[in-house]
Amino acid sequence: MSSASPAVSIGIDFGTSNTVVAIAADDRRVEAIRFDHGGQRHSVYVSALCFWEDRPGAGAQAEGGPWAIETFLEGRHVYRFLQSFKTFAASSSFQTTQVFRQRFKFEDILAAFLRTLARHGGEKFGFETSNITVGRPVRFAGGNPDEALAMQRYRAAFERLGAGHARYVYEPVGAAFSFARRLERDATVLVADFGGGTSDFSVMRFSRTGGALRAEPLGHAGIGIAGDTFDYRIVDHVVSPRLGKGSSFRSFDKVLPVPSGHYTNLARWHQLAMMKSNGDLRELRDLARTALKPKLLEDFITIVDFDLGFSLYRAVSDAKVALSVQDEVDFRFKGGGVDIGAAITRKKFDAWIADDIARLAATVDKVLAEAGVTAREIEKVFLTGGTSFVPAVRKLFAERFGNERLMSGDQFESIAYGLALIGHSPDPDRWTAGGGLEARAKRGASRVPSALFGRYFC
Repeated sequence: MSSASPAVSIGIDFGTSNTVVAIAADDRRVEAIRFDHGGQRHSVYVSALCFWEDRPGAGAQAEGGPWAIETFLEGRHVYRFLQSFKTFAASSSFQTTQVFRQRFKFEDILAAFLRTLARHGGEKFGFETSNITVGRPVRFAGGNPDEALAMQRYRAAFERLGAGHARYVYEPVGAAFSFARRLERDATVLVADFGGGTSDFSVMRFSRTGGALRAEPLGHAGIGIAGDTFDYRIVDHVVSPRLGKGSSFRSFDKVLPVPSGHYTNLARWHQLAMMKSNGDLRELRDLARTALKPKLLEDFITIVDFDLGFSLYRAVSDAKVALSVQDEVDFRFKGGGVDIGAAITRKKFDAWIADDIARLAATVDKVLAEAGVTAREIEKVFLTGGTSFVPAVRKLFAERFGNERLMSGDQFESIAYGLALIGHSPDPDRWTAGGGLEARAKRGASRVPSALFGRYFC
């Protein structure tokens, strides 16, 4: 791989579901790295890894992105498939996972993934460039996320690839920089970034002085509710009952409910694979022998045994996307002899995610309060990420701010574009998350004069 030009700034949006890399030249032209796969060019690199051995004891090989999915679906090797592993970044309970005879920490997994990203990124992209900006959530996923631990793991992974100098910026701030190129006048902007694992919000003040566009961060907030959460609502109401949730088994002379804890593994499809090693699958087999409806549990066992979680969640995600444009969809999953079908109306789906929408609304209230502005003072709302197209999410922002103020960008590339642009700002380290002026804004300190930020593009 050739050395990247010093004039190049690289922005890396490492997401729960997808990763995008953008490159900005010193003339502020920005483009996403394209990956050639299956006869097509993609700007999105799926956040997935597939490990395999050609023969036992030969040592693990790894592929990432669409190549990981291709290897997994071909099924020609004994493999270990990982996706959505960003979810574990801030989890202190996640220490290592077994990959054949080797134990991998989170930073090992992320470094392996980044190596595949660099391998497929072509000559334009290299971690050796001196100007790299990496996105991070305002709030990491998980019930009690450890932010310091997550950032320690991020830095360790990037350092292994020679990018220990990378700066880390809140993802919605990256989206704001991308959006700001459209602004023709001063504006206070709310940026809402909906990812796979988290939803993050930032309020920014943009102004023009002497032809230069300046920026001032006013507030940030985030919550661990996003696309994966909405997927799980479909799983919980449509799939889990078909796999035995709510059914019973016989224990001596008593009839007891099947433990619901097994169905929390369906919250993230990749957790299903862990059931093979943590004893859950063995317990399911025992329960199936005494279940009043054994076929339901047998289907659950089949999905785990034959690694059908990926296909199942792809069907769930397709149904969710379809509900953004249709009032009703026919959900269907077939595989390994398991056949699950149901009609899902948008009205039902909206009811299932109502509590999640309420928590998103509370987080919007939080960021407005932190920024010291009212909904009326927000002049533009920039929505990015696939979940921003969910009608209930759109309705939340339309009711708060009015349809005329809502704007959308490329659902995948906006953040990476902005991160790359930040690298060309006069003092990019000012935007580093957790420090500098951004941290002062986050703590509610007095606002920083926008003149201090200088011009970051013309």
